[in-house]
Amino acid sequence: MSTLSVFGGTGFIGSSYVSKFPSILIGRDCLDSQSDDILYLISTIDNYNVLDNPTLDIETNLIHFVKVLECNKKKLKCVNFVSSWFVYGDSELPAKETSVCNPKGFYSITKKCAEDLLISFCKTHNINYRIFRLPNVYGKNDHKVSKKKNALQFLVNKMKMNEPIDLYYGGHFYRDYMHVDDVCNAINHLVNYGEANSIYNIGTGDKIEFIEIINKVKDVIKSSSEIRTVEPSNFHKIVQVKDSLLDVSKLKSTNFKDAVSILDNIESIL
Repeated sequence: MSTLSVFGGTGFIGSSYVSKFPSILIGRDCLDSQSDDILYLISTIDNYNVLDNPTLDIETNLIHFVKVLECNKKKLKCVNFVSSWFVYGDSELPAKETSVCNPKGFYSITKKCAEDLLISFCKTHNINYRIFRLPNVYGKNDHKVSKKKNALQFLVNKMKMNEPIDLYYGGHFYRDYMHVDDVCNAINHLVNYGEANSIYNIGTGDKIEFIEIINKVKDVIKSSSEIRTVEPSNFHKIVQVKDSLLDVSKLKSTNFKDAVSILDNIESIL
């Protein structure tokens, strides 16, 4: 395979990928790929834009993406598209690649729409594709940490300062957390060995209650932070799902090396 052209290589995951694997970084405003295989990561990052910029998810996740596809359709061999577990929405868990998707919120809906547009575009122009649905990704080099995005790291930072933290449902919900290095390794593995024209869940497959992670962090750093239970806002209930877990048996069938559980890798977020 030729060297990848990476669109979105300056974000949290993209910058980690570019630093680990040979690739061509394409500028945010450039549409032209420098190779016949691309890794596409340009995206908004949460479901909250609808409150102050309701067209942003559409412009970023759909319009810009289709412009890139159209610009490169004559030379592309394969488009590797980074999607999200958010596309599943309220789906039976663990969610499989074949599960019915019920996305909630503009970010989630446009990510699923982007998948569908990609599949149709590639079939029309005889281009291969792969879609990677990521879990919650953690790591300390995320520069856009907030309550809305990478909330775990946001809470860890508060615990370091012994500030009180508020948890929806008292932390009694579960997620699949995967370190950004393991995510990049999985993406690179699938780019090289994954089946073309396929969707892959990327994750550890570990069902971990959020409160387990918080309690372990609190114990390791000897934090005196008070842990408070709060009720999710009505908007949060509309656009988010309580629990998430991905079925990663398809990923494991490609002989991808199992990733490290976050409970065994707490130091990576401290």
